[in-house]
Amino acid sequence: MNLLDELRAAVGAAQVLEGGDLEAWELDQRRRWRGRALAVVRPASTAEVAAIVRACAAHRCAIVPQGGNTGLVGGGIPDASGSQILLSLQRLNRVRDIDTANLTLTAEAGCILQHLQQAVAAQGLLLPLSLAAEGSCTIGGNLATNAGGTQVLRWGNARRLCLGLEVVTAQGEVWDGLTGLRKDNTGYDLRDLYIGSEGTLGVITAATLELAPQPAATLTALAACATLADAVRLLEGTRARLASALTGFEAMGRPALDLVARHYPDLPRPLPGAPWTVLIEQSDPEGEAPARARLEALLADAIDAGLVADAVVAESLAQSRALWRLRESIPLAQALEGANIKHDIALPVSALAEFVAAADADLQRLIPGVRLINFGHLGDGNLHYNVQAPVGSDARQFLAEREAEVNAVVYDRVASLGGTFSAEHGIGALKRDELAARKSPVALALMRAIKSALDPAGLMNPGRVL
Repeated sequence: MNLLDELRAAVGAAQVLEGGDLEAWELDQRRRWRGRALAVVRPASTAEVAAIVRACAAHRCAIVPQGGNTGLVGGGIPDASGSQILLSLQRLNRVRDIDTANLTLTAEAGCILQHLQQAVAAQGLLLPLSLAAEGSCTIGGNLATNAGGTQVLRWGNARRLCLGLEVVTAQGEVWDGLTGLRKDNTGYDLRDLYIGSEGTLGVITAATLELAPQPAATLTALAACATLADAVRLLEGTRARLASALTGFEAMGRPALDLVARHYPDLPRPLPGAPWTVLIEQSDPEGEAPARARLEALLADAIDAGLVADAVVAESLAQSRALWRLRESIPLAQALEGANIKHDIALPVSALAEFVAAADADLQRLIPGVRLINFGHLGDGNLHYNVQAPVGSDARQFLAEREAEVNAVVYDRVASLGGTFSAEHGIGALKRDELAARKSPVALALMRAIKSALDPAGLMNPGRVL
């Protein structure tokens, strides 16, 4: 029996897609990576995933796992050979359990993040992982890339929220590591090997995640700052006064918000343009009145101290959502403006202002008129330092011709200040060569040893990460 026949026997002929229009799986959302799969296979259970992996292993056929296809580094797209199986996990979409006493959720890898947020909210609980792509990304992909998002400052990234995993190994065996335990010191932490491995070691099929009680009140504010250094000082003061109630602290440079205003003119912009605008989210267990009083007093003191020029606190849920839409519309506006060079960097918060000043100057000298669309998760040191072509330039040509030298400038500056060139998007295919050049030889050797031990045939998402 040939491979495709075995796959049809495992999942049903209707779930093995070959030929025709497979763009939904073969083209990434940036329209930068396009591949061609031997077939797209859509299992509906862990047992079916295991059968697919065993069949592919027997035929020595590579597998590319894919969740919601929202990645930004080419990690879930097959190559152009037409010889790889695209394993779509979107039909593994059941919530297996919500344990309200243990504050845990167990869900399959294909569950859309927003659907999980809604399911636990109905139980009065919070899944504190929030991303701009939450309406289409899947929890398996979030864990495979160790996604971050807007609440890392308070809750940590996807790894921090995961207590246990179910994984199909490269040999087609099922490791049931689903657990709701907070303490389990029984040998090597296999869970952490698979989180962030981008499908190169095995296939995550389900996870147990840590939940929290819903806050009594959530407030959102915007504050205008003259410099990024002022925004960092505002962060220090806000942390000191709000402590664990501070759940989000996002920064947006003026060019980023100007781009939003150009492409989304109907979005309200309650503060006049400032060099930097900060979005603050406070989630408080004590109720709205005391939370609002603390936040307004904090902002008033920041204005008196000269750290903030102006500020506004949302008066309703609708206003809060409108403020968040400003932040979430930046990457959408960039896409409408044309292809751009994306950077997902992280630095010590204390080094952010120095980095931006130096990198801005470096790039303006290198490419006069270049547009620097800078925004991100200031609270945890993660910036999306994106580089747009000068006005009037061809965006695709700019990306093709200038990406390597721009990356070198940005990543050299990042390294000099103790940062990383990949904070939350992963390595995929896009940053594989950067990893090889910038990771220590010892670390790379250890990573290759793990890959060789768990996937000796090299069939799990080849060409990604390593």
